[in-house]
Amino acid sequence: MAYAAFRSIGAYVPEKILTNEDLAKMVDTSDEWITKRTGIKERHIAAENEFTSDLGTNAAKIAIDRSGINPDEIDMVICATISPDYFCMPSTATIVSKKLGLKNITAFDISAACTGFVYILSIAKAFIESGMKKNVLIIGAEKLSSITDYTDRGTCIIFGDGAGAALISATENKEEAIIDVHTGADGTYADLLMTPNGGSGSEHDSLSEEVNSCFMQMKGNETFKVAVRTLTKDVKEILSENNIESDSVKHFIPHQANYRIIKAVGDALKMKDEQVVVTVGKYGNTSSASIPMAMNDIYENGKLQKGDLMLLDAFGGGLTWGSALVPFSPLV
Repeated sequence: MAYAAFRSIGAYVPEKILTNEDLAKMVDTSDEWITKRTGIKERHIAAENEFTSDLGTNAAKIAIDRSGINPDEIDMVICATISPDYFCMPSTATIVSKKLGLKNITAFDISAACTGFVYILSIAKAFIESGMKKNVLIIGAEKLSSITDYTDRGTCIIFGDGAGAALISATENKEEAIIDVHTGADGTYADLLMTPNGGSGSEHDSLSEEVNSCFMQMKGNETFKVAVRTLTKDVKEILSENNIESDSVKHFIPHQANYRIIKAVGDALKMKDEQVVVTVGKYGNTSSASIPMAMNDIYENGKLQKGDLMLLDAFGGGLTWGSALVPFSPLV
């Protein structure tokens, strides 16, 4: 039987940094106000001529180089993004494939907001375990600055740009295998976090209304409450179903949305501080790129070692959520 193994991680952030002090010159806010409510100190912002596909391509190159897998062996590329190069077509995954020189392979995008990386991890796992694919490149990439209203202090302080990528490959060794992935959604809460732009479900009376609706809109307090409750419940379920105790988890890598959410969920799960990976302070919320970027940080700091058990946990617009139990299983 084929199993799916998590082989490598890579990430990329744009050069430009937007600090809280910079934002205080743009909207009515302050470093103290932002830090207290979110834990965020700075975020990276892509250049005008730097697109989501560029961010994803740069992250993917690193993940491929670290994987020990020949690029010619990659047979599928999946990109999770809510800020694609083009909102309809072509998919960002096809553009990334072109930039990587990958031809005649399956490539497509998914939209699951901040849960995107967990969703594409589940898809890669399913394709590999079914025998349909052997080496799947998964990418979470976001240029959220392109859909952020920098006059709205409730959202512009939160989001940043970046990308993370991973190689998932087939293995016959069950010890290397991804243990489990949970995903879920509930459209009842769709209006808590959305970009109500000009799709078939929205109508606007003027062009200015249409333009403004392209930006992310969030009901912060309601989203916070639902996020903490949902994330905690989902993690408890995946641990229980797999008979794994929380202290067996080496790295708890939650979506980096807000430090208060991370802290509340970590405390509810009785996670020790050294188990919880926190990078929101320097990157902000990068949606689907958040978890792989955080994972890449601990990899590059030498904290992520072969065999370490990672617990991923995410929550995003949709509303969507997901969790995963993943041993780090590099080939090299």
